[in-house]
Amino acid sequence: MIDLNRRGLVMAAGGVLAAGAVGMPAWANPERKLGYAVVGLGGYGLGRIIPQFKECQHSRLVALVSGDPAKAKKVAAEHGVPERGIYNYQNFDSIRDNPDIDIVYICLPVFMHAEYTIRAAQAGKHVMCEKPMAISVAECEQMIAACRKAGKKLMLGYRSRFEPHNVEAIRLARSGAIGKLRYFRSEHGFTARDPNTWRMKKAQSGGGSLMDIGIYALQAARYMTGEEPVAVFAKETTDRSDPRFREVEDMIDFQLEFPSGVIGSCMSMYSANRNQFVLMGDKGRIELEPATAYSGQRMWVGGERSDKTLVTPPPGPYANQWVGQLDHMAQCVKDNRETIVPGEEGLRDIRIIEAVYRSAREQKRIVLRG
Repeated sequence: MIDLNRRGLVMAAGGVLAAGAVGMPAWANPERKLGYAVVGLGGYGLGRIIPQFKECQHSRLVALVSGDPAKAKKVAAEHGVPERGIYNYQNFDSIRDNPDIDIVYICLPVFMHAEYTIRAAQAGKHVMCEKPMAISVAECEQMIAACRKAGKKLMLGYRSRFEPHNVEAIRLARSGAIGKLRYFRSEHGFTARDPNTWRMKKAQSGGGSLMDIGIYALQAARYMTGEEPVAVFAKETTDRSDPRFREVEDMIDFQLEFPSGVIGSCMSMYSANRNQFVLMGDKGRIELEPATAYSGQRMWVGGERSDKTLVTPPPGPYANQWVGQLDHMAQCVKDNRETIVPGEEGLRDIRIIEAVYRSAREQKRIVLRG
C-alpha cells in the first residue's frame, strides 16, 4: 500500500538571522529584502525572472544589466529600478560600488556564464547562475573557485527543486512509499524552430538538446534517486542535413548506472515535445507529466498493479518555483548557509554531460570518476 499521507514540503527555507550586532552589514538586517541585479533581458530574464520579484518575501529587483540601453530604461521604469541601477556589459564591474546589489542573477547564453559569474564574484556579489552552469567542467571549476575566493555563494537556477510536485515526488521516493528503487525513465524535449539561435551554435551553447532540455532529465534522475551515477552509455541520433543541427545534436539517449543498482534511462531531443519522468520501485511507481514544465505539473502514484492515484501536493512556502529559488538564495545569504543547489551541483551535471557526449562519440560505456 502506498503511503500518501504527505507531511508537507520540506524545503531549505529556514528563518532569517536575528538582528543584534551594531554596525551589521546591510544584508544581515532581517527586515531588508536582498537586492538582485538581473543580467540579460532576453526571454527568460525578462519574461520569467523579473516578474517574480513582486511575489518575493526576501528578494527585490534593484538593478539591470543589458546591452540595449533603451530596453533597460523601459524595463527599469516598469519595475521600479532606479536609473543608477542600470548597467551595461562594459561598466558591469562598477556594481561593486552599489550597496543595494547583494546577488547577481545571470540569465545569459551559456558561453557567457563563466565570465560574468567570475566578474560578479570579484565585484563582491553573490551569484545565481542559470543552467547549464557553463560549457565545460574547466569553466565550472573556475566559477566555483572565484566565488570561494571572494567568500560569496554560487547557486544554480534549478527551479524544479522548488516546484511542489517535484519536491513531493522526492519525499515519497525517499520515504520508501514505492519500496526499493529500481528504475528511472525520463524524456525531455521540444521542437526547436530557429536554426540561427545561439542554442544551435555549439561555441555559444556547449551542445544541443542535452545541454538545453536534457539537463532536466539528468537532474531528475539524480534528485529522484538521491544517488550519483557511476557509469554512462549513450547514443546520438541526429540528421546533419537538417539546418538546425549542423553544429549540435538533436536526439541523445543515455543510460545511467547508479551504485544501488538503479538504472536511469534518459532521452533529450530537439525534434519532439516531451516532458515526463517515472520512477519505479519494487512496490509501486511515481509519474510526473509534465514533470519540469513552467506550469501544469501532474503527478500519479501507483501500487504494484496498474492502479494509480492522481496526487496533489501541498502548495509549499513559495508562490511558485521561481520565487522559491530567488527567496531561497536570499535566505541562505542571510543565514550564511549553503543552498540546496550550489555550484558543485552544476559542476556534477556538466561532468556527467561531458561523459555522455564522450560515450556517444566513442560508442562505449564510460565509468565516472568521483
